[in-house]
Amino acid sequence: MKIGYLGPEGTFSQMAALKYAEKIENVEFVTYPSISAVLKAVESGEIEEGIVPFENSIEGTVNYTIDSLVFDVDLEIKAEIIIPIVHNIAARKGCDHNMPEKILSHPQSLAQCRKYIEKNYGNAFPVQVSSNSEGAKIVSETNENWFCITTKAAAEIYDLEIVASSVQDDNHNETRFFAVSKQHEEKHSYNGKTSIVFSTADKPGELYRILDIINIWGLNMTKIESRPMKHELGKYVFFVDLECENADDMKDAMKMIRRKTTFFKHLGTYGTKH
Repeated sequence: MKIGYLGPEGTFSQMAALKYAEKIENVEFVTYPSISAVLKAVESGEIEEGIVPFENSIEGTVNYTIDSLVFDVDLEIKAEIIIPIVHNIAARKGCDHNMPEKILSHPQSLAQCRKYIEKNYGNAFPVQVSSNSEGAKIVSETNENWFCITTKAAAEIYDLEIVASSVQDDNHNETRFFAVSKQHEEKHSYNGKTSIVFSTADKPGELYRILDIINIWGLNMTKIESRPMKHELGKYVFFVDLECENADDMKDAMKMIRRKTTFFKHLGTYGTKH
């Protein structure tokens, strides 16, 4: 099986991919330069499954991932993988560790370490890159006094020195990844967490009608988030995570919600790996 993830090697996405594939035999990992490239590779059949970041406990949802799953690709969530996030500041060995000119990082990581950077490297210019491993690679290849936020694994791969460890603003920092596949089940079991997205008619009380169905069937709504429909100002879709001990209740509730919405998409029912 070919499984793709956001590369290069040393990213948290790689950690999530390794965790997901622990019990899968004959796995070939493929790295991609962007979340979009991972999703498109799955949809085209280039790889069987892809691992993409979806939500961080500090910075919230990765908007590109949720929008792509809703509007751009027809893929199914097979599993969620929860990875603890530990950020480190790294630099080339032997360079000046006092004040870097730039700090390279994925934008999510820059946001997750904002307070630490402002306090300790307030004069450094933050530079956004496609991944923290890419930032480590760039720093390793330059003679400039640049630092990066990266994983311990990426620092080892690119022979960098860890200047400061565990620099995230909150030590209870976790990221939720999705494993996605092109293979759709014809009949969903609804055993596990279910993710759906829907829109309602532009009338008073329409969203309440959906929430009332969720309440009547005793579903636990663990996440709700609105995203713009893209084509018209003021139009939104709602992403919802639901849990229920009774799979039949979930199935019946999905039928009712589908009938009461103008747009409905079942993104997947899946389990969790920690």
